[in-house]
Amino acid sequence: MQYVNLGPTGLVVSRICLGCMSFGEPGRGRHAWTVDETESRKIIRTAMEAGINFFDTANEYAAGSSEEIVGRALADFASRDEIVVATKAFSPWRMAPNTGGLSRKALFNAIDASLQRLGMDHVDLFQIHRWDENTPIAETMEALHDIVKAGKARHIGASSMWAWQFAKAQHVAETNGWTPFVSMQPQLNLVYREEEREMLPLCIDQGVAVIPWSPLARGMLTRDWDEKTRRSETDQFSKVIYDATSDQDRKVVEAVSDIAEERDVPRAQVAIAWLLGKKGVTAPIVGATRPEQLVDPIAALDLQLSADDVARLEAPYVPHPVVGLAPAGGIRFTGPVTIRG
Repeated sequence: MQYVNLGPTGLVVSRICLGCMSFGEPGRGRHAWTVDETESRKIIRTAMEAGINFFDTANEYAAGSSEEIVGRALADFASRDEIVVATKAFSPWRMAPNTGGLSRKALFNAIDASLQRLGMDHVDLFQIHRWDENTPIAETMEALHDIVKAGKARHIGASSMWAWQFAKAQHVAETNGWTPFVSMQPQLNLVYREEEREMLPLCIDQGVAVIPWSPLARGMLTRDWDEKTRRSETDQFSKVIYDATSDQDRKVVEAVSDIAEERDVPRAQVAIAWLLGKKGVTAPIVGATRPEQLVDPIAALDLQLSADDVARLEAPYVPHPVVGLAPAGGIRFTGPVTIRG
């Protein structure tokens, strides 16, 4: 395993991060393809045995059960001082006022609930999952700063948003002497490269770590175009992200297949090696539903693509609609207040 510092910090992370969205109790959350605790623990153990020390989850994954599973597994398998745990907040945990978003009230509730589920007294990286149009960014950044100063998070990060929004948030933090973001988690892979236009250059210029989500395009880059899996047939979010560009994306997938065949390696190795070779990328966030799915991303650390390989992989790409950001208009809470007793 290779290790690097997380952006401008002294925090050391593996160059492969284990994404924990696939872990969760069946029936909880919005994904039908999550794996139960027994299978999740096998994947987490395999990751740790390979040297992965960086784990990314979120309060919304499997309605919180991802955090519960990850917390129990890491407590059994790891020494807390050696591992790096990241979680995220934004999505509502109930459709009622104040149960989501990035207000001061919501963020303090979210971090406390995440820590309880994880069974930890702090996380190493607390991230805002999306931009909140309904909360002033100054309120969000001050709350995150206070969460860090309270010892509940060591660092803060952000995920998919417009580059101007990220720059604005960093400016507000700097102006007020508050804690800045040290990482950005954008969507970046061979079939979605829109973040190369502004967000990636911004992060490189500012020294911010880039930890891309969906490095394998939710499995699309690992299989034949027409091959179906349980996840591909039930993952509604994947349809939202990629369906509009399927004709162009197919050519990219075929280029990955051609180079993988020439290099005599699996396609996942080619796709991850391309991403690891991108300037500014710190650690792709790799998900898995089986332990063996971690073999190729880890092996990709040793795969060196030639300049010709990279050119052929990138040549079929065409501009894509920007997707994966917060919904226009922000979160709207329409549910009633919960009455107890």
